[in-house]
Amino acid sequence: MNATVAAQPNSTPTRPVPWWRVGVMWLFVGGLGAVVIGSFGLLATALEHADVVLPQAAARATAPTAPALQARNHSATPNR
Repeated sequence: MNATVAAQPNSTPTRPVPWWRVGVMWLFVGGLGAVVIGSFGLLATALEHADVVLPQAAARATAPTAPALQARNHSATPNR
């Protein structure tokens, strides 16, 4: 008996599985697809409900916000 034939009991070639039949691949692609779709949904929500930008004049200290700004500035000064 030949030694090389005995070392290969099943030498029938197997056909490779197509990529679309591998379940782990769909788990990977599905996860990435969910992230992309969720990102576009979050972008649409952020653009639709964007905050209004206030002009610079309104950002200055006015009567309703003056006490809060004074307290903030007072707490930021060092104690002497």
